[in-house]
Amino acid sequence: MTFAARLRANQDTFGPVCVGADPHASILEAWGLPDSPAGLATFSEIFTEAFAGCVASIKPQVAFFERHGSKGLAVLETMIGAFREAGTLVIADAKRGDIGSTMMGYAQAWLGDGPLGSDAVTLSPYLGVGALAPALEMAGENDRGVFVLGVTSNHEGASIQGAGRPAVGQLVLDELGEWNDRIWPGQTGSIGAVIGATAGQRLADWGVSVDSLHGMILAPGVGAQGATVAQAQALAGTNLLCIPLSRAILSAGPDVARLKDSHSSW
Repeated sequence: MTFAARLRANQDTFGPVCVGADPHASILEAWGLPDSPAGLATFSEIFTEAFAGCVASIKPQVAFFERHGSKGLAVLETMIGAFREAGTLVIADAKRGDIGSTMMGYAQAWLGDGPLGSDAVTLSPYLGVGALAPALEMAGENDRGVFVLGVTSNHEGASIQGAGRPAVGQLVLDELGEWNDRIWPGQTGSIGAVIGATAGQRLADWGVSVDSLHGMILAPGVGAQGATVAQAQALAGTNLLCIPLSRAILSAGPDVARLKDSHSSW
């Protein structure tokens, strides 16, 4: 099955929420854990107990593991393996983007069979959508997925993403749609875009439409950032929607039962 098909099947069972694994310092402190590799490992164990096999997907923010160096990445490797073994899809939020052999290296790391190999990875298109070809092609070959930054909700992104007519954000979505049509003709493509759930006004102001994507949308911003599920659904159109939630769920930790209940409430 393609990544998009597996995501849809998992969401049919567990719903569209993707639980964010964001163990930043304040979350570790709130859970009574030290801001150290040992605290990170305990966070990962609790998170895995609460959600492995019980949610459609998770989205570990790679930066919060990388900041602990090799020991932090070892924790991430263990987490990825545990969730994939449980059938829960892992979307590595790594936001990688480069050219040539370097981009191929990122693709092999995050979409290959190594210890960081995930079901999908987030990518940045600043060097051009075409430069992401090694990852886009590997997603097709390995039945994996990617989510490429499209129109984000942070104010710093507006000057670039909204530049020109059509806007840069629209050009990115159009190119991604062409890749989807090429690799997965006539079906939902496994190349997605990151569209901020709070970015609806920007889409309208810039004349950006997601109709050309023919794939998936990862819509962060629901919950703690103020957007609603209805807003995210309105953004997605006919694309397969995935809604990442982190603080709104992790605030219920470290109790496993409360974490499960927090996810179920969405």
